[in-house]
Amino acid sequence: MRAPLSLALAVVTLVGLDSRLLAQDKVDPAVQAYEPVPGISGQLNGKGSDTLNNLMDMWMKGFMRVYPNVQATYMGEGSSTATPALIEGTAQLGPMSREMKDEELEAIERRYGFKPTRLNVALDCLAVFVHKDNPVRGLTLPQVDSMFSSTRNSGYADVTRWGQVGLAAHADWAELPISLYGRNSVSGTYGFFKDRALYRGDFKDTVKEQPGSAAVVNAVAENRGAVGYSGIGYQTADVRALRLARGFKRGEVDPASDEAKKLLRLVEPTFENALSGDYPLGRALYIYVVKKPNEPAPPLVKEFLKFVLSREGQEIVVQDGFGPLPPAAIEAERKKLD
Repeated sequence: MRAPLSLALAVVTLVGLDSRLLAQDKVDPAVQAYEPVPGISGQLNGKGSDTLNNLMDMWMKGFMRVYPNVQATYMGEGSSTATPALIEGTAQLGPMSREMKDEELEAIERRYGFKPTRLNVALDCLAVFVHKDNPVRGLTLPQVDSMFSSTRNSGYADVTRWGQVGLAAHADWAELPISLYGRNSVSGTYGFFKDRALYRGDFKDTVKEQPGSAAVVNAVAENRGAVGYSGIGYQTADVRALRLARGFKRGEVDPASDEAKKLLRLVEPTFENALSGDYPLGRALYIYVVKKPNEPAPPLVKEFLKFVLSREGQEIVVQDGFGPLPPAAIEAERKKLD
């Protein structure tokens, strides 16, 4: 009953490793340090995911400290903006918090004659956040769907009050309306959540769309009845990331069965649980580049991505609250640059 394209498949299948070897919250000592090369200079531009905004800023600042003759800038306006920037040549780097859609890949192929190269650069848990004072223990994905979706493809009734999801006995919460916060449609996080949590359904018109990941978390922190989704790296002390259960669609599983009990088990949003497939909203974070097949990436782009995939680059990943790649996965990604 796990999602057909879990983070475990996206990363573990890639390198042929047991997922337990990938569950790390710190950089493996075996990951190589970055080794500078001579002659690197010029302008490096990126455009794409807001989820990677902080990461890209930190990576670029670290890279420019190594190469003072490099000027690097990033615009984090949403994953959907990466493809047009790569096609127009206004950016060499297209960070995304979701995989490119077929039509995006085809658009780049029409422009250049080949598809872009995708590199896994970090691991993420997409979290469902509530106000820090909210006593709800956790939610199933069908409950999340019933909150956020107008189509409710999971098959359950509409949910509009906190008493409908376990807080009926809490006098201060039972009748409290649920306020919904999310991302806008250019965001990869929006698309990922729509596919995984809403069973590819439609969002309610009452979801208050925010321009960035941090804005979602800030909005939830300021509204006692709020719930919103964002990358786990944006968590603050004023919100709480809920445990989630995969759950099941209405009529799909016997509610009294052992299978149902497993699917209703609440799971913490940790990188270990995401990689094992137990946490249902785990994902990889990507950077797309335009590179001819069987030819190395341009030197400036190549060195930046080698920095990202180095010990220093992955330490920045951990510093920003995301999950680092293990040595074998890093080696697989580095080979794509040649």
